[in-house]
Amino acid sequence: MKRSTLILLLLPLLLAGCRARGPQTPAASQLRDFPVPEIPTVYVDPDERREWLLDHYWDAFLAGDGRCDSGAVLGVRRADVEGQVAAYAQVLEMIPLPEAQRKMRQFFSKVEARQAADTVSHVFLLMEEIVSKYLYDPNSPVRDEDLYLPYVEGLANSPYTREAARPGYAYEARMCALAPVGSVAPDFRFTDARGRTRSLHGVKAGSTLLFFSNPGCHACLDIINTLLSVPGLDSRIARGDFAVVNVYIDEDLDAWRAYEPNYPRNWLCGYDPDGLVRSDRIYNVRAIPSLYLLDAEKRILMKDAPVERVVSWLQNQQNQ
Repeated sequence: MKRSTLILLLLPLLLAGCRARGPQTPAASQLRDFPVPEIPTVYVDPDERREWLLDHYWDAFLAGDGRCDSGAVLGVRRADVEGQVAAYAQVLEMIPLPEAQRKMRQFFSKVEARQAADTVSHVFLLMEEIVSKYLYDPNSPVRDEDLYLPYVEGLANSPYTREAARPGYAYEARMCALAPVGSVAPDFRFTDARGRTRSLHGVKAGSTLLFFSNPGCHACLDIINTLLSVPGLDSRIARGDFAVVNVYIDEDLDAWRAYEPNYPRNWLCGYDPDGLVRSDRIYNVRAIPSLYLLDAEKRILMKDAPVERVVSWLQNQQNQ
């Protein structure tokens, strides 16, 4: 079964799973379940059902009323709303990026319109916090700068955004616009431990994992171990089907040289001698580690991707 069809079939279960369980306390009795979108039965084609779902996902929720505070948004538990943002992002990732970004602009416009209709509520601020947390926080498993971009562009220009926050959102929008999925990854030089200089675009492979890491970084080591556990990865590297370009972008070269022998020998490991990457002019590396998956022409397939998504892609490629 296609992944898109499977998610559409399972999504009602996912949404229902976010509902409250167990006895209702007096405070909980003031809350409501997230209004699960019910796709009209006239839509039978999976793509049409997905289109309708994405267009109307938030309508009933934003049309409702109820508490807006640290624990609830329009009477729905904040944790439940956060779960819906994560689920919505996962469905958006199934469609072409330009269309997904258009849906995110619609989403922002609906939140803004809800705030305009009730200026004393905190809907706009609470959704601002939730969307930023799930789509932009480096620790979020569903982070996606390309999906966050339309929302943060709206935040940078909305009259409902706090004045003090607007410049920060304008900066985030500029950073998110760097190296989008589908574009050719910006080229740069890296130098290995023997002093040889190579370029990203000079690496010839069927696909390339660009890995920004630091020596001694525990999260980086977890990624390394996860990648090393992928069956057949060494064979793919040996055949030229895959390459790992592992680059250090900070300035403590002594620490990097001391740690460099710990990296896998069939990876291309080096440092950024020009400081170009950390300048935030070509990539937005907000946190280390960071992974970019590139195709043979160095077009970006995944941007700042969780390692689990990369491993899933590798496994799917292996099965094809």
